[in-house]
Amino acid sequence: MSKTAVSRERRSGSKHEAGREQLIKEFAHVIRAMAHRLAFRLPAYLDAEDLISVGTIGLMDAMDKYDPTREAKFKTYAEFRIRGAMLDEIRSMDWIPRSVHERIGLLQKTHTELLSRLGRPPSDEEVAAELKMSLEELDEFLTRARGAVMISIDDLSLQEPDGHKVVKMLADTHNPDPLSMLVNERERELIAGAIQLLPEKERLVLTLYYYEELTMKEIGELLKVTESRVCQIHTKAILRLKAALHQGG
Repeated sequence: MSKTAVSRERRSGSKHEAGREQLIKEFAHVIRAMAHRLAFRLPAYLDAEDLISVGTIGLMDAMDKYDPTREAKFKTYAEFRIRGAMLDEIRSMDWIPRSVHERIGLLQKTHTELLSRLGRPPSDEEVAAELKMSLEELDEFLTRARGAVMISIDDLSLQEPDGHKVVKMLADTHNPDPLSMLVNERERELIAGAIQLLPEKERLVLTLYYYEELTMKEIGELLKVTESRVCQIHTKAILRLKAALHQGG
């Protein structure tokens, strides 16, 4: 290879690296925002900072794999890869004790059975009574289980790189096609119906978190409740949705 060719290759490589560094800088706020939104699922000894490096790796992976002829806009594709990397990291931690998994399973089963028996979503009092718990004990468990009640609606919004938020699409009656790319018509109807049956505050928390993309802390400030309380409301909403989808499935 001639000296000119080598020099040209070096300049090209330097330009490529500079471009990557610039993209990482541009996406830094996106990565940080996503990490803080997902941090409520982490155990107490971890925080959003632990997800930021994972998100950066997801961004670099997006740079390597992005194909403009096949994928959506790079921004959309990159956000998909960043978020996916963070969720994979959370799943891989497997930090949740077996006892918590078992109690989550029992809580899920209780919600499903009560929904079937009552013909409507059960109240907190009814769930607590069925489990022979006090409301305080139920709330405490929901707080501790905040990261164990994983995914559900969150995963549905990630099945396609150009996928939209499910809650947003359920409200978009004029353009339902994007949602059809994620779930079939029957599932869409089940999810829409289940969301409509949720108590108002639970619907609001889902909308603020999945559609408005606020963090749990920001939602707490808006609703004038603690971040812990928002996590409880979110967990209950997901459990209710899973019970409704399980019954309809």
